[in-house]
Amino acid sequence: MEQGKFDLEDFLNTFKQIKKLGPLEGLLKMIPGVPKELKNVKIDPKDMAHIEAIILSMTPYERRHPEVLKANRKIRIAKGSARSVEEVNRLLNQFEQMQKMMKMMKNGKMKMPF
Repeated sequence: MEQGKFDLEDFLNTFKQIKKLGPLEGLLKMIPGVPKELKNVKIDPKDMAHIEAIILSMTPYERRHPEVLKANRKIRIAKGSARSVEEVNRLLNQFEQMQKMMKMMKNGKMKMPF
């Protein structure tokens, strides 16, 4: 992340650190500038476990280079994590959005609300 690249390894590490802080709903309520809709969101701990399982089913190379994740690899990851290919795709789409946001923050195009 320090080199300007945000990959799934960074995402997983950040995810694990957030999990250590406690329930995500409580954290969202403490962050200034978070929209009211997000402060009232309910996050199922099972969903968080599924995300972690999907990422851990990837090879270290795939985590560092998510662009290589094509159909065959996604099928293998889905089977290894006991999730569907759709869930793998959803996670990758969320990751891409976060990657764009991190890049914008790095370039100073997006201001943090706090």
